[in-house]
Amino acid sequence: MRQDPDVDEVAEALLSGVGVLVRRVRQLPVQDRLTMPERSVLSRLDRDGPASSAELARAAQITAQSMGATVAGLVGQGLVERRRDPGDGRRVIVSVTTAGLALLDAKRHTRGQQLAHVLTEQFTEREIRQLAAAAPLLERLGRSIPTTP
Repeated sequence: MRQDPDVDEVAEALLSGVGVLVRRVRQLPVQDRLTMPERSVLSRLDRDGPASSAELARAAQITAQSMGATVAGLVGQGLVERRRDPGDGRRVIVSVTTAGLALLDAKRHTRGQQLAHVLTEQFTEREIRQLAAAAPLLERLGRSIPTTP
Protein backbone atom coordinates (compact mmCIF):
# COMPACT_ATOMS: atom_id res chain seq x y z
CA MET A 1 0.00 0.00 0.00
CA ARG A 2 1.37 3.39 -1.04
CA GLN A 3 1.33 6.13 1.54
CA ASP A 4 1.02 9.78 0.49
CA PRO A 5 4.09 11.86 1.32
CA ASP A 6 3.95 13.98 4.46
CA VAL A 7 3.66 17.59 3.21
CA ASP A 8 5.64 18.94 6.16
CA GLU A 9 8.50 16.52 5.45
CA VAL A 10 8.44 17.41 1.74
CA ALA A 11 8.56 21.14 2.59
CA GLU A 12 11.52 20.64 4.93
CA ALA A 13 13.37 18.46 2.41
CA LEU A 14 12.81 21.06 -0.33
CA LEU A 15 14.05 23.89 1.89
CA SER A 16 17.13 21.93 2.79
CA GLY A 17 17.93 20.78 -0.74
CA VAL A 18 17.23 24.08 -2.46
CA GLY A 19 19.14 25.91 0.27
CA VAL A 20 22.25 23.79 -0.32
CA LEU A 21 21.93 24.25 -4.09
CA VAL A 22 21.56 28.03 -3.85
CA ARG A 23 24.46 28.43 -1.43
CA ARG A 24 26.76 26.29 -3.57
CA VAL A 25 25.80 28.02 -6.82
CA ARG A 26 26.47 31.41 -5.22
CA GLN A 27 29.95 30.15 -4.31
CA LEU A 28 30.79 29.16 -7.89
CA PRO A 29 33.56 31.31 -9.30
CA VAL A 30 32.25 33.90 -11.74
CA GLN A 31 34.51 36.37 -13.51
CA ASP A 32 32.80 39.63 -12.66
CA ARG A 33 33.69 42.56 -10.49
CA LEU A 34 30.46 42.70 -8.51
CA THR A 35 29.84 42.31 -4.81
CA MET A 36 27.05 40.00 -3.65
CA PRO A 37 24.73 42.96 -2.86
CA GLU A 38 25.36 44.40 -6.34
CA ARG A 39 24.59 41.05 -7.98
CA SER A 40 21.44 40.78 -5.90
CA VAL A 41 20.20 44.25 -6.92
CA LEU A 42 20.92 43.61 -10.60
CA SER A 43 19.10 40.26 -10.49
CA ARG A 44 16.11 41.75 -8.70
CA LEU A 45 15.81 44.64 -11.15
CA ASP A 46 16.04 42.21 -14.05
CA ARG A 47 13.46 39.86 -12.56
CA ASP A 48 10.98 42.38 -11.11
CA GLY A 49 11.60 45.50 -13.18
CA PRO A 50 12.55 49.06 -12.23
CA ALA A 51 12.22 50.08 -8.57
CA SER A 52 13.10 52.90 -6.24
CA SER A 53 16.15 52.63 -4.02
CA ALA A 54 13.83 52.48 -1.00
CA GLU A 55 11.92 49.54 -2.50
CA LEU A 56 15.20 47.76 -3.21
CA ALA A 57 16.35 48.37 0.39
CA ARG A 58 13.10 46.98 1.83
CA ALA A 59 13.30 43.89 -0.38
CA ALA A 60 16.93 43.27 0.64
CA GLN A 61 16.16 44.10 4.28
CA ILE A 62 18.98 46.62 4.51
CA THR A 63 19.12 50.32 5.27
CA ALA A 64 18.37 52.91 2.61
CA GLN A 65 21.91 54.27 3.10
CA SER A 66 23.46 50.87 2.34
CA MET A 67 21.28 50.45 -0.72
CA GLY A 68 22.17 53.97 -1.85
CA ALA A 69 25.86 53.04 -1.77
CA THR A 70 25.19 49.80 -3.66
CA VAL A 71 23.14 51.57 -6.33
CA ALA A 72 25.76 54.32 -6.62
CA GLY A 73 28.42 51.69 -7.29
CA LEU A 74 26.27 50.09 -9.98
CA VAL A 75 25.55 53.48 -11.57
CA GLY A 76 29.28 54.22 -11.56
CA GLN A 77 29.92 50.98 -13.45
CA GLY A 78 27.18 51.77 -15.98
CA LEU A 79 25.15 48.70 -14.96
CA VAL A 80 22.05 50.55 -13.73
CA GLU A 81 20.63 53.99 -14.34
CA ARG A 82 18.53 56.37 -12.30
CA ARG A 83 15.62 58.22 -13.86
CA ARG A 84 12.79 60.35 -12.57
CA ASP A 85 9.54 58.43 -12.16
CA PRO A 86 7.26 59.66 -14.97
CA GLY A 87 4.26 59.34 -12.65
CA ASP A 88 5.89 61.17 -9.73
CA GLY A 89 8.78 63.50 -10.58
CA ARG A 90 9.95 63.54 -6.96
CA ARG A 91 10.73 59.82 -7.08
CA VAL A 92 13.81 58.27 -8.67
CA ILE A 93 13.56 54.85 -10.30
CA VAL A 94 16.51 52.52 -10.82
CA SER A 95 16.65 50.19 -13.83
CA VAL A 96 19.16 47.82 -15.41
CA THR A 97 21.12 49.08 -18.42
CA THR A 98 22.02 47.05 -21.49
CA ALA A 99 25.50 46.56 -20.00
CA GLY A 100 23.95 45.29 -16.76
CA LEU A 101 21.77 42.81 -18.64
CA ALA A 102 24.79 41.59 -20.62
CA LEU A 103 26.74 41.04 -17.40
CA LEU A 104 23.83 39.12 -15.85
CA ASP A 105 23.44 36.98 -18.98
CA ALA A 106 27.15 36.15 -18.99
CA LYS A 107 27.06 35.22 -15.29
CA ARG A 108 23.99 33.02 -15.74
CA HIS A 109 25.51 31.34 -18.78
CA THR A 110 28.73 30.60 -16.86
CA ARG A 111 26.86 29.19 -13.89
CA GLY A 112 24.57 27.21 -16.18
CA GLN A 113 27.59 25.66 -17.86
CA GLN A 114 29.09 24.81 -14.48
CA LEU A 115 25.86 23.09 -13.39
CA ALA A 116 25.56 21.29 -16.72
CA HIS A 117 29.06 19.90 -16.22
CA VAL A 118 28.12 18.54 -12.78
CA LEU A 119 24.91 17.04 -14.16
CA THR A 120 26.78 15.35 -16.99
CA GLU A 121 29.50 14.00 -14.73
CA GLN A 122 27.51 12.90 -11.69
CA PHE A 123 23.90 12.23 -12.67
CA THR A 124 22.25 9.56 -14.77
CA GLU A 125 20.04 10.39 -17.75
CA ARG A 126 17.04 9.30 -15.69
CA GLU A 127 18.00 11.65 -12.85
CA ILE A 128 18.50 14.50 -15.30
CA ARG A 129 15.00 13.88 -16.70
CA GLN A 130 13.59 13.91 -13.15
CA LEU A 131 15.33 17.22 -12.43
CA ALA A 132 14.04 18.63 -15.73
CA ALA A 133 10.49 17.66 -14.76
CA ALA A 134 10.89 19.16 -11.27
CA ALA A 135 12.41 22.49 -12.40
CA PRO A 136 9.12 24.15 -13.48
CA LEU A 137 7.46 22.96 -10.28
CA LEU A 138 10.22 24.45 -8.15
CA GLU A 139 9.93 27.76 -9.97
CA ARG A 140 6.14 27.74 -9.54
CA LEU A 141 6.56 26.93 -5.84
CA GLY A 142 8.99 29.82 -5.45
CA ARG A 143 6.67 32.26 -7.21
CA SER A 144 3.71 31.06 -5.10
CA ILE A 145 5.29 31.96 -1.79
CA PRO A 146 3.99 35.34 -0.61
CA THR A 147 6.76 37.83 0.12
CA THR A 148 4.65 40.09 2.34
CA PRO A 149 2.86 39.09 5.54
